[in-house]
Amino acid sequence: MNNRCAPPGRLRRSRAETRPPRAGVLPLRALALTLALCAAAAPPAAATSDFLADITATDSAGWGAVARVEQSPYRGGGVRIDLLPLYLYEGEYVYLHSYRAGLKFRPGPDRRVNVFLSKRLESFPVERVPSVLEGMSPRVPETDLGLSYEQRFDWGDVFGEYLRDASGNSGGTEWRLGYGAERRRGRLKLAPYVMLSARNAKLNGYYYGVTPAEAAADRPAYQPGAGVNGTVGVNARYDLTGTWHFFAGLSATLWSSGVRRSPIVEDRMQLAGYGGLAYEFVPTREKDTGNRTPLTFKVLHGRSSPCNLLPIMELRCRSINTDDRTSVDSFEVGRPFIENLHGWPVTIAWYGGLLRHEERGLQPDFWQANLYLKAFYWGFPWKERVRTRVGFGGGLSYAQRVPFVEARDQAMRGRNTSKLLQYGDPTIDVSVGDLFGEKELRETYFGFGASHRSGIFGMAQIFDNVNGGSNYIYTYIEWRM
Repeated sequence: MNNRCAPPGRLRRSRAETRPPRAGVLPLRALALTLALCAAAAPPAAATSDFLADITATDSAGWGAVARVEQSPYRGGGVRIDLLPLYLYEGEYVYLHSYRAGLKFRPGPDRRVNVFLSKRLESFPVERVPSVLEGMSPRVPETDLGLSYEQRFDWGDVFGEYLRDASGNSGGTEWRLGYGAERRRGRLKLAPYVMLSARNAKLNGYYYGVTPAEAAADRPAYQPGAGVNGTVGVNARYDLTGTWHFFAGLSATLWSSGVRRSPIVEDRMQLAGYGGLAYEFVPTREKDTGNRTPLTFKVLHGRSSPCNLLPIMELRCRSINTDDRTSVDSFEVGRPFIENLHGWPVTIAWYGGLLRHEERGLQPDFWQANLYLKAFYWGFPWKERVRTRVGFGGGLSYAQRVPFVEARDQAMRGRNTSKLLQYGDPTIDVSVGDLFGEKELRETYFGFGASHRSGIFGMAQIFDNVNGGSNYIYTYIEWRM
């Protein structure tokens, strides 16, 4: 639940509890001392509070997954396991790191400033709720607006960061100050760090306080107040190949005394770790005659479906006959990122779009923003006659409201909902130009797809451990300009 259990500000609490922690205070302190000595011995390197930074090179993108494990800060919470889907993009001025996205500026060769939005992976468990939390209002991951500054020196790198709740949950703020270093050996990079985190009373009170209305015989009302946490850790990356990267990290956090004295918190140092695998896409774009990267435009219309995603993709379920009869319309813009990946008939492209939910009076209509990376395969034996593409996109989806079909289905199952979910976009289409013998329309496609939102079976804290989602089957036209 904390933001400090992986690289500075990284690894936060996750929710699937599996077994009670067995690490004692002594081993934790020994680990903290080892990591601190490692940081002091390493040469200078880039420092940041974002543990997904620098996995891919500038102008590259990546897909993958990260598994995070940590001791729950809550009494009886055990060990929590979380899956974080990995979507990476490193532009010159823009970046996306799954739970964080923003703008970056370099006022000098040794300085960097970031403005970003970040998902705070701190929250109550959704399933297997410890008895100490029963009857309390849920605490959910909030979205922070942040500003960071990094400075490189001969003796190491220093970073500072300011975060403020932008989602209206806690209204809290946090200041971070840290030092990082880097050591390289062949394909292996080690980056130890130390960090202090000053959190105000609102932030600590939201996640670790007990309101008078929540007080019980064994859970008195309590407010932890403001406090400072300390974290030491080490991050590692090993380049398996030029495009495959394995990365991992360990950290130990000592929470402020006010938090540790809370009746719902374990009074101990907290251990956390993570491991992930990422595939890096290096751009090789094809230019048009104007020496610019062409853009792709897509319009679609779809209806809600009771089918699950896999039966839709297998064409075993195509029903759009639902009582709600809700629908979606969307306009998307795509940018080819890689043409002919490794010489294969595969194209990789970024897509961003605005989707309008028509809720048929069941609730107000609303907008949804989607951002995803998509792969197309078009190497079928008949490709010279009629180019046919099969595509699959994966990314993030944020809705102004929870769609009616999601809210209804989750309520029937007694499950929670989230505005932010994983986005999937499987499609199949054919070239309109090839169908009608019009060369100028060869890069215009007509097809079918599914607009899919999912919480990844309750395994991802970034999506508030939602187990469920929605599907809309749609038709579309896509063209390149």
